[in-house]
Amino acid sequence: MWKFDLTQYADVWSVVVNIGLLMIALLIGNALRRSIPLLRKAFIPSALVGGLLLFLVNLAVEKTTGTSIINARIMQVITYHALGVGFIAMTMKSVEKEKRKDIGLHSVQNGFLTGGTYMLQAVVGIAISLVFFYAGSNLFYDAGVILPLGFGQGPGNALTWDINFGEYGFDGNGSFGLTIASIGFIVASVVGVIYINIFKKKGQIQEKVATTTRKVEDFEDKNEIEDSESVDKTSIQIALVALAYAFSFGIMFLFAKLSDVTGVKLFNDIAWGFNFIWGVIFATIIKVVMRKLEKKNVVKRKYINNYQMDRISGFSFDMMIIAGVAAIDINVVAKYAWMIVALSAAGAVVTTIYVRLICKRCFKGFEHEAFLVNFGTLTGTASNGMILLRETDPNYETPTSSIFIISQFPAMVAVAPLLLLLNMSAKSLTGCFIAMGIFFALFVAYTVFLVVSSKKKKTETK
Repeated sequence: MWKFDLTQYADVWSVVVNIGLLMIALLIGNALRRSIPLLRKAFIPSALVGGLLLFLVNLAVEKTTGTSIINARIMQVITYHALGVGFIAMTMKSVEKEKRKDIGLHSVQNGFLTGGTYMLQAVVGIAISLVFFYAGSNLFYDAGVILPLGFGQGPGNALTWDINFGEYGFDGNGSFGLTIASIGFIVASVVGVIYINIFKKKGQIQEKVATTTRKVEDFEDKNEIEDSESVDKTSIQIALVALAYAFSFGIMFLFAKLSDVTGVKLFNDIAWGFNFIWGVIFATIIKVVMRKLEKKNVVKRKYINNYQMDRISGFSFDMMIIAGVAAIDINVVAKYAWMIVALSAAGAVVTTIYVRLICKRCFKGFEHEAFLVNFGTLTGTASNGMILLRETDPNYETPTSSIFIISQFPAMVAVAPLLLLLNMSAKSLTGCFIAMGIFFALFVAYTVFLVVSSKKKKTETK
């Protein structure tokens, strides 16, 4: 029997209160960003500002009263699920076919650029954590492998694997990965702004103003279901996302049961550690099936709305960022402070250099746009990348945005070995060295492909 009083707070109100705090933090963060020119000019996301504010307020209250105003576990759960939901909504979107004949190769190159950067970040990250380990700090030897997860994939995956590594002796408790991811957002914004200003002074980046206006087509496609249907169109979008996530849970549940039956722990790791990948797979299946049914006229109307899927993914990633930052434990950050500083600094430097060199070679004619969208994504999230891209290509006149969207599948293929080897890397020191060697070999292989393919393209255009 429910009692609507404080004795039932944990069961009835805790989740709602914590979500409410996230919403309030987002509103205040947005207000601060709009009123403080430095934050606005640096492209610091409102969600990051709100998350840092909530983190600081909670820290002050905790130090003063001994009571936390947020539930760190709930924040971690929101971060974990927001990653999956955000990726599903992004995948559900349909992409218009690009008529440029060279977009196919460019998309593959962009995907392997993502893979190469991940592998480079992993190698550098592991090398740094091994240095700390052998220096006698007793810090986890494989902590650095979280660098590509925090920089490349954001708080959700960094949190998941930080916690998963707990059984191998890592005591990051999620806060280590969340801190790396939070610093990644700042790196994306600060380096991106510096890059834009440097090349503006050189005359290679021109000041552009958005001239396009919103049309009906931007909000809905032809033959879509009406807003005035018996079921709200937004409800349909949420239901489709939920359906894909339900299928994802089903496959994760089956793998977990398979692990219980066989005793093979790998099945359990594959299950829960890759919620966003399962989400992407089932979202793709649902999208393809619906497209086939529409073509055969079995389904008379179009149900997926790109604009609203954008809103769902945007909301999910905002929640992921705020909750992820708010859930950071300052004690863990203090323990790993020097390693976090070293990883973040090295990650920023190698990512900047590598992405710049590859974009200059592979994406001639729009190298700056390609750098900004990729660098922003490979240190922050896709939102950071698109924000930076809009500063140089507000009307999407270059093929950068289309290439970036289509490149997500080859990017997943290129990044898959890293994700599959995470447990082997953390399990033992020997496994860590083996995984590091594989990551380096893949980095070389991807880079060679990018160099060779760029030469081939150059030869064809002569």
